[in-house]
Amino acid sequence: MKVRKLIPLGFIALCFFMSSNLFAQKRDFYELRTYHIENAEQEAMLDDYLSKAFIPAAHKNGIAKVGVFKPIASQPDAGTKVYLFIPFKSMDEYLALEGKLAKDQTYQTAGSAYINAAFDKPPYKRIESSVLQAMTGQPKFAESELTNAKKDRVYELRSYEGPTERLYKQKVKMFNSGEMDIFSRINCSPIFYAETIAGANMPNLVYMTTHENMEIRNEHWKVFGADAAWKGMKDLPEYQNTVSRNDTRLLYPAEYSDL
Repeated sequence: MKVRKLIPLGFIALCFFMSSNLFAQKRDFYELRTYHIENAEQEAMLDDYLSKAFIPAAHKNGIAKVGVFKPIASQPDAGTKVYLFIPFKSMDEYLALEGKLAKDQTYQTAGSAYINAAFDKPPYKRIESSVLQAMTGQPKFAESELTNAKKDRVYELRSYEGPTERLYKQKVKMFNSGEMDIFSRINCSPIFYAETIAGANMPNLVYMTTHENMEIRNEHWKVFGADAAWKGMKDLPEYQNTVSRNDTRLLYPAEYSDL
């Protein structure tokens, strides 16, 4: 009789362990949206929409943090792009958001100038969007640990394109097997690492690190290049020729950005 009672308890414990383990490994999905803009008027309209309509509506629908980033003044694309980073717990949450916004009267009212913009006064030139999935080495996004003024920060958004799917996967492995650890160890306060599952430059991975200012950003890269772990892995045969193009964007967070 005692054995028969213990079997169900053991089975329940095993199921709980397995479900907890699966939950721990669940990875975020992200949308990385790039608004291409042509003038200060479009930027102001976009800022108003994101800060007063979209981000509050996202919060209401369970998306706790939304990032908005712009190129720093020294970059050639300064004033021409606004980046929007939206983390989702699942693809279902991602797919459901647009429908929820369509039914949200508060959002519709707050975002009316953007939503109902005239054809000859649009709030942007074009929108470019990628759907990403967090890497296993950091399955959830993280807030930056920086505390200095947002306008002084440098957030580094990098996309590493692979020449083939096989070689791209080796670069992902490299990140999951130690490269992420180096960034954390040298205090780059990474926000996310992700694989692109739908976008223009596949196969590619995308990640974002954060730095107090440009001087510290440059120092971080010097430290990274001299790191013993990096030196030990960068010349391994399995990691050769994994990146065919490195696209680097130096950004700062908008004052109303959550991240």
